[in-house]
Amino acid sequence: MIVIVDYNTGNPGSIRNMLRKIGHDSEISCDPARIAEASKLVLPGVGAFDAGMECLERTGLIPLLNDRVINAKVPVLGICLGMQLMTHGSEEGKRPGLGWIDAETVRFRPQDPSLKVPHMGWNQVQPGRPSPLLEGMENARFYFVHSYFVRCRSEDDVLLSAVYGGAFHAAFEHGNVRGVQFHPEKSHKFGMQLLSNFAERC
Repeated sequence: MIVIVDYNTGNPGSIRNMLRKIGHDSEISCDPARIAEASKLVLPGVGAFDAGMECLERTGLIPLLNDRVINAKVPVLGICLGMQLMTHGSEEGKRPGLGWIDAETVRFRPQDPSLKVPHMGWNQVQPGRPSPLLEGMENARFYFVHSYFVRCRSEDDVLLSAVYGGAFHAAFEHGNVRGVQFHPEKSHKFGMQLLSNFAERC
């Protein structure tokens, strides 16, 4: 069972609806027993980094999530803020992140004054390396809404890049830990393909 971790941020219902649409069962839960039984995890999120970490800490789930992800190697997909929370920390706040990936979260600082922050809308992505998460996708484009992005310290972890006033890392993969800055649940056919790949291939 895919469990979408519920920590009172973002809209996990839209992710569940998209998974249901493509034929995969999932549930939204903050129940430690359900998370402990999950075959795969999704960490969603929308909003500010410190507020997201505070909400996650308030659930008391971080030790369990660390055990499932780091020790048990359960496949996990972070989406938007959920991806950022997997890093060591963010320029947006002061709290430490989960540290599941050797990366940091930084703010867009485009030199072109016509480029507004947050970065909003559809963007084409460029693959960094092959991955089961990217099977069946060529010339993919996804829907983004974000003011901060993840900067991986190792290029080996970069799955997808995009350009907004310069190249930025749009998706990463390190072992069982995967994150995407865009919203696959809002990205139509490419989002459906990515979520299907995560459910079936990862």
